[in-house]
Amino acid sequence: MLLNFVMGLSMMVFCLFLQGLLVLAALRFYARREHKLHSAFLVSMRVTSVMMFILISGNVAQVIAWGTLFYGLGEFEEFSQAVYHSAVNFATLGYGDIVMSAQYKLLGPLEALNGALMIGVSTAALSRAFSEALKDHLPS
Repeated sequence: MLLNFVMGLSMMVFCLFLQGLLVLAALRFYARREHKLHSAFLVSMRVTSVMMFILISGNVAQVIAWGTLFYGLGEFEEFSQAVYHSAVNFATLGYGDIVMSAQYKLLGPLEALNGALMIGVSTAALSRAFSEALKDHLPS
């Protein structure tokens, strides 16, 4: 069980680092185009959409990283199945159609916790940009 915590927490730190880099990239993208947000609404939404794509890319990369861990541990015969299981955990869906072995099943809840946190980080960054983008287009 201790090994599961070490692997899971190590993966969570890696995911935090990865998401941090992509949040930084998304916010830099936003900052370089912030002056455009005060023009047309569609321009604002285009900038916000690209930022959303950058942030979601980070979440997808984390799903693949967890799936790679599961596959590397021999939990799945196919990489695609490992990534699917990872996506279900990361998004906290909890379908239960695929269950990991008792030896590694603690990694599932750790990934779900990681997913909830990292999706929250993405949501916070996107919410800031979205509210700024709409600020000039809403009546005072």
